[in-house]
Amino acid sequence: MSDTSGLDFERDVTELESQIAAIERQTVRSEEAESRLRELRLARVDRLREIYMNLSSWQTVQVARHKNRPYTRDYLNLAFDEFVELHGDKFFGDDRAMLSGFAKLDRFKVMVIGHQKGRTYKERAACHFGCAHPEGYRKAMQKMRMAEKYRLPLICFIDTPGAFPGKEAEERGQAQVIAESMFLMSRLRTPIICVVIGEGGSGGALGIGVGDRVAMLENSYYSVISPEGCAGILWKSHEFAPKAAEALRFTAKDLSKFGVIDKIIPEPLGGAHRDHHQMAMRLKNYLSATLGELTTQPTDELLSVRYEKFRQMGELIEEPSVG
Repeated sequence: MSDTSGLDFERDVTELESQIAAIERQTVRSEEAESRLRELRLARVDRLREIYMNLSSWQTVQVARHKNRPYTRDYLNLAFDEFVELHGDKFFGDDRAMLSGFAKLDRFKVMVIGHQKGRTYKERAACHFGCAHPEGYRKAMQKMRMAEKYRLPLICFIDTPGAFPGKEAEERGQAQVIAESMFLMSRLRTPIICVVIGEGGSGGALGIGVGDRVAMLENSYYSVISPEGCAGILWKSHEFAPKAAEALRFTAKDLSKFGVIDKIIPEPLGGAHRDHHQMAMRLKNYLSATLGELTTQPTDELLSVRYEKFRQMGELIEEPSVG
């Protein structure tokens, strides 16, 4: 069982898991203990199902940020047959918050680009907690052009609270490079699949988020701003983050209704952080099936449909002027 520390709404589950672990540690168990163990396991499943069928938007954010949630590198290790990492942007340096490289998924040779947060504190610091600098997006664009040149489908894994907000990132053209990346992806002559695997925050997510298919894991979020950022602007306090999360309507269910995403990929019971292998297999099945669809489409048709897909997002409501 995975560590679920940090999720207040799972305290009941944590207590049940502690009781289960205590019985499982017994080398010799009586019939009564075995019966109790079965009851506890059933109670755990029922409670997890109840919780995860009724997550609030803020609770979804907490699950998306869980420290044990699988990251891009985890999926590369579990779902792909091989991965050859490509480093650097040939301009400034190598941004560890953005992974890129050649990979193989079943019969498909692909290019993979994705945010990486890091598992330990040292790794997280080196990866800037998943917040990419301009050199990360320049690296991504170089690999996109390489994918187009060699006719490789492009797979993008989105998992970032946002692009790096520091002074040095702005000095090196953060906003401009994100815009360039989105423009490039809109015209790239190869199939593109984008999947939000955790956090999808602000322009940092959009920078690698323009694709023929955009999917989200069930307990991820995709937003123009973080709930804390929204709360700070509207209510002048991060304490209103849960209220902001509800108002932003950024969960997978919300965005599916709005037509922003094409697919919700179900997570294992209790979230992806509880079962990396099962989540990786579900993701692999989706990617393989979608690649099978997209790689058979003529390129010009692919680009036309991609253009219309993003042009149709959003609704404009006009009201007659008064007076």
